[in-house]
Amino acid sequence: MSAELLYSKDHEWVRVESDGVAVIGVTDFAAEQLGDVVYVDLPEAGSDIAAGTEMGEIESTKSVSDLFSPIDGTVTEVNDAVVDAPELVNSSPFEEGWLIKASFDSLPDDLLSAEEYKALTQS
Repeated sequence: MSAELLYSKDHEWVRVESDGVAVIGVTDFAAEQLGDVVYVDLPEAGSDIAAGTEMGEIESTKSVSDLFSPIDGTVTEVNDAVVDAPELVNSSPFEEGWLIKASFDSLPDDLLSAEEYKALTQS
């Protein structure tokens, strides 16, 4: 878990890039809870996403879960590597296993700091 990231209560992380684009993925906590990820369904580039709404699905050997967008924005890039090799979500959730990049105007106020997210997952 990185102190430089923001986190949603739905277990997604957000890394803000300097050019107004955010990288979004699922946390290592979520990846561990899911088990072995075998499939991800992500929005297409150009799609609008809205904070707190479904943006895709993630399927593991245990279950299928909805992916919720942590921000409002427009998808600018999809990580084709994670589509082809969904196990990257488990092996490298904060680096190679990122899901999408999205442009945004502002971030929601309810995103958590690393410390707040850690407290959430330990409660």
